[in-house]
Amino acid sequence: MTLVHHKSGSVEPPLIEEKLRLYSMRYCPYAQRIHLVLNAKKVPYDVVYINLVQKPEWFLEKFPAGTVPAMNVKGANLYESLILADFLDEYFPEPRLHSSDPLQKAKDRLLVESFGKIGPHLYKLLMGPDFTEDAFQGVLTMLAKMENELKNRGSNFFSGEKPGMPDYMIWPSFERVDVIAVRYGEKGKLPVQTLPLLTKWISAMKDDYSVKPFYLEPERHALHLEKRRAGAADAFDIL
Repeated sequence: MTLVHHKSGSVEPPLIEEKLRLYSMRYCPYAQRIHLVLNAKKVPYDVVYINLVQKPEWFLEKFPAGTVPAMNVKGANLYESLILADFLDEYFPEPRLHSSDPLQKAKDRLLVESFGKIGPHLYKLLMGPDFTEDAFQGVLTMLAKMENELKNRGSNFFSGEKPGMPDYMIWPSFERVDVIAVRYGEKGKLPVQTLPLLTKWISAMKDDYSVKPFYLEPERHALHLEKRRAGAADAFDIL
């Protein structure tokens, strides 16, 4: 199955009335955050996928930074996933995804920022030429910290008894962790027996109504990344 990512020389599709427009890339974990927020709030939205290697001229005119996710709301060009997530949580207040308690909201923000440190380790394992033990240990260390965080919070989700903003902001990286084993086999498998709470959380997140429509199996992510590493022209347009 193919999926069109607009690239240099393309024309932007016409806007759809009464729908927000989200500029995205199907395999981008940062863009996925905004899909999850919009899905959680059941907001109708239109998606235009962007080829991040051959970016359309019209996209760069609107968003010179050239990054996704991006949105245009009432003439204002907005981008950066955490900023967009905060904006959408206030613009569409139901259901509220951030905690209403300012202190808890701050703690959740710190959690998301801290978990972001997994990014360089994941990138090295998924886009680098070979398996590196230091990167894998970096991933395992961060997962152990998140297991302990769930234990300390005493809830099924990082937001309590249902997914909230911290869950949706960290989920895209978790969706890609199992790609390590797809690429490297046995040495890339996670020690799930030491992560019982995270394992339960992952299963529950996969079943969440916001996550399920956008979820991709590890093998699909692995194929995209394989094509990206090879510089394949169709790396973005597979599904």
